[in-house]
Amino acid sequence: MNLKSVFVASVAIAALLPTHAIAAPITPEEASSLLNRLNDLEQEVQMLRAKLSTVETVQQKQSEQVAAVKKTTESKSKTVINWKGAPELKNDDGWSFKPRGRVLIDAGSLGSVPSTIATNDRGFSNEARRVRLGVQGSIPGGFGYKVEADLADGVELTDAYLDYKDGNLKIKVGQHNNFQSLEELSSSNDTSFIERSAFTDAFGFQRKVGISAEYKAGDIILQGGVFTDNIDDLNGANDSIGLDGRVVFAPKLGDTQLHFGGSAHWRDLGNDITSVRYRQRPLIHTVDTRFINTGRIMRATEETSYGLEAAVVSGRFHAAGETHWAKVTRTAMPNPTFFGGSIEGGVFLTDDSRVYKGGVFKSLKVKNPVGQGGIGALQFNVRYDHLDLVDAGIIGGTQDGYMASLIWTPVNQIRFLINYGRLSYNDAFGIVAGAPNDYSVDVFGARAQVVF
Repeated sequence: MNLKSVFVASVAIAALLPTHAIAAPITPEEASSLLNRLNDLEQEVQMLRAKLSTVETVQQKQSEQVAAVKKTTESKSKTVINWKGAPELKNDDGWSFKPRGRVLIDAGSLGSVPSTIATNDRGFSNEARRVRLGVQGSIPGGFGYKVEADLADGVELTDAYLDYKDGNLKIKVGQHNNFQSLEELSSSNDTSFIERSAFTDAFGFQRKVGISAEYKAGDIILQGGVFTDNIDDLNGANDSIGLDGRVVFAPKLGDTQLHFGGSAHWRDLGNDITSVRYRQRPLIHTVDTRFINTGRIMRATEETSYGLEAAVVSGRFHAAGETHWAKVTRTAMPNPTFFGGSIEGGVFLTDDSRVYKGGVFKSLKVKNPVGQGGIGALQFNVRYDHLDLVDAGIIGGTQDGYMASLIWTPVNQIRFLINYGRLSYNDAFGIVAGAPNDYSVDVFGARAQVVF
């Protein structure tokens, strides 16, 4: 009962009493009784006030707790899903997860091969060049991960690493690229031709298991690491180890992006590896015959290589060039040094531009994609490619490639490529059974790819 109720009850009782009763004098006993009753009513009111205050306090605390729980739940459970060729899940705590993959289907044709050469690769050929599936994402605290495998020929682990990023510093542990060259570090999804420059495969560039660090300071990128071997080649006896480093200077002049770089690599082959071999296919991977090949170089103990890079992107135009030298150190034998390099130029026939970021070429962002009123991006490229595998008594031949490509990218995730190459070989006698000293071949290649 509250004061209002007591007051209303008192008024009601008074109204029911006769007028003369109200005016009648009160005896001491009646006065004492009324006083006791008033005291009892006062105590009841005080008790009701105390209970009401307690209830209000509890309700306020409960409301505050509910609001705090709601706020915490909303902040922790807020998950954003973006679509980047595949769903990418992110939340405010720093977690993210995204499936990734690529499918590259190639077709090719090898022609003009001298009839004396023993090869079954003449004419049409095709293959699933790459079929990769994997995942990548971030972990709270600045950590990230990437795991990807190629399923085109069995199961081959490509990238498998954990990284940590703090400001401009990034550290990687696991299997990843060891900073070989501009084109090798650029994804095969984004190259100007179906295959990279000849020296990248000939000199054995591949991912390796190791630990590396990358630091960015303005226009300068410093990269370096310690690596063992590719994860598929590691075993108890393989104790090879190497050091790799790369420096990039990438200034911008207005809207023009420049790139200058250099890399150096040293590898101790260890006790288990005693020979190396350098060789290369004729532009297309669907052909297995290597018209340029050193064969096994025995008594090898170390590999040392270094390269230079340069590139420019200005509007629709781009150009890039690289050179690389590879030296083999042998026990009690001459040490050969081989050379490879390429130079290319390309132009978009549509209003698009090649994307460059972080010391490499990145995926194209189509300005007017198919399905949104445009025709996609159309790009034309030419390249001169040279590889020399002749030195110190090793006659592996030389290759000069004159190449052109046309690339149509209807939307960001899909590309179609057509390539042509005229490859001339010298010092090639006997490298392939029946091969003359000098000759040329023609190659055609095509690719359809989807990336997510």
